[in-house]
Amino acid sequence: MSQTCFIGIDVGSSSVRAGVFTACGQRVAFAVHPISQFHPRTNLVEQSSTEIWQAVCGAVREATTLAALPAQDIRSIGFDATCSLVVVNERGQGISVAEDGEPERDIIMWMDHRATREAADINGTGDEALRFVGGEVSVEMELPKALWLKRHFPQRYQQAWRLFDLADYLVWRATGADVASVCTLACKWNYLSHQSSFSQPLLDAVGLSDLPSKVPGTVLPPGERAGYLNAESALAMGLPPNIVVASGIIDAHAGGLALVGSQPAGNLALIGGTSNCHMLVSLEPLMVPGVWGPYWDAMLPGWWLNEGGQSAAGSLVEWTLRQNETWPALQAQAQQSGENSYSILNGWVASLEQREPWPTAQLHVLADHHGNRSPRANPLARGAVSGLTLERGPDALARLYLATLQAIAYGTRHIIDTMTAAGHRIERITAGGGVTKNPLWLREYANITGRDIHLSSEEDAVTLGAAMMGAVACGYYANLPQAAAEMVKPGAIQRADPATAGFHQAKYPLYLQMYQHQQQAADAMQTWLNP
Repeated sequence: MSQTCFIGIDVGSSSVRAGVFTACGQRVAFAVHPISQFHPRTNLVEQSSTEIWQAVCGAVREATTLAALPAQDIRSIGFDATCSLVVVNERGQGISVAEDGEPERDIIMWMDHRATREAADINGTGDEALRFVGGEVSVEMELPKALWLKRHFPQRYQQAWRLFDLADYLVWRATGADVASVCTLACKWNYLSHQSSFSQPLLDAVGLSDLPSKVPGTVLPPGERAGYLNAESALAMGLPPNIVVASGIIDAHAGGLALVGSQPAGNLALIGGTSNCHMLVSLEPLMVPGVWGPYWDAMLPGWWLNEGGQSAAGSLVEWTLRQNETWPALQAQAQQSGENSYSILNGWVASLEQREPWPTAQLHVLADHHGNRSPRANPLARGAVSGLTLERGPDALARLYLATLQAIAYGTRHIIDTMTAAGHRIERITAGGGVTKNPLWLREYANITGRDIHLSSEEDAVTLGAAMMGAVACGYYANLPQAAAEMVKPGAIQRADPATAGFHQAKYPLYLQMYQHQQQAADAMQTWLNP
């Protein structure tokens, strides 16, 4: 039976996901293809645009084959992606960003911290535009990366025809349309969307005067038609040409659209994955120290956006588990039973809690292993663990795992408290991303924030958000709120347990104090190293 469908393509940190969705938001088919990360040394993370594009095309082919729909049923495509920097020459070929010149590595990933000095220099200008990124540009944004490339490899920088945010690159690759999105430019390039311009004094001050000539000159709002699928891309995807392609959007923001698009006021979208993003819109601009934004029109047209974040969330949990001596045994048990490792681990936590009501009362984790994005805005922050013993085995791993989940949730609470102190009213939390697949983590988020966590019925809200972009771009829905109202259905609710409030009220200040202690230690040693 013929039905109208839209494809959403989500390029995350380690995989590409393609989903086919109906006009009412039902998922018809879904495909996931892995992509590589290259770590030449600590804090350098690169990817290949060629590999990512191949994964995109493969995932679309697989998803549409599984959907078994007539080609004419596919009305549009929407792309979202991580906010990573892609460098392209005038022939459309990637330019290496690798120190050793590896040609395939033409992407500096969002999580890459090579440009710490460049970020500090940009912040040192004190430019007025920095007010719209919480007071300081982040090393994870694009201006520091572009400045790093220009300083370290000026010839490559000069050869660059386009510096693309990854989502905009994918739109260009699919259509040939030389366009950028308000979302990517405002949120990651210090583009002042409320003025439709960059701060030229800021660019001049750091030697990036020519940057505007290296990014697309046409800037589109979310849900705008960017162009049509060209013949080459259509052939690679196994689709007919001339399908509408929407303007690009950052992955977390696509999830934010799905989660809060029909009910935006006071609704915090928590997108949990490799990192965490906390998206909150308001009708008036609110400056929140250490929290990115406010950005005009960047996620939901007609609204200002503030974005808090944690640089390591799912990646920190995975790293923590892999360091423990019990990790191989956990993996072996999962393989034998066919059960997910996290399900087994959650069972270990439940067993521990039956014997100890508060297993982490004397174990505390500071979750700044990859710096603190918000609200400390300190990329040089470090993680810490307090309360270690000689405990071994499943109980030891379960205890540390639970303490790590709690630490990340305390970081979210810190962001919420900072937003609230700046004047935001947060009446609801709606969650999407990988975190929604872990009931224990959802429990900790609810209990630690003291707020119920609402879910959507579609577990992959980010890919659905990308599909919504296409549904609006092709004219099926008049705007994004209407698309969200029709395509996003409410799901389960994780209720906060008031019986845990006292415990977390005692533990949360210790989390905040750990940062101060860690900074004191770092400052003392820095003084010794550089007297």
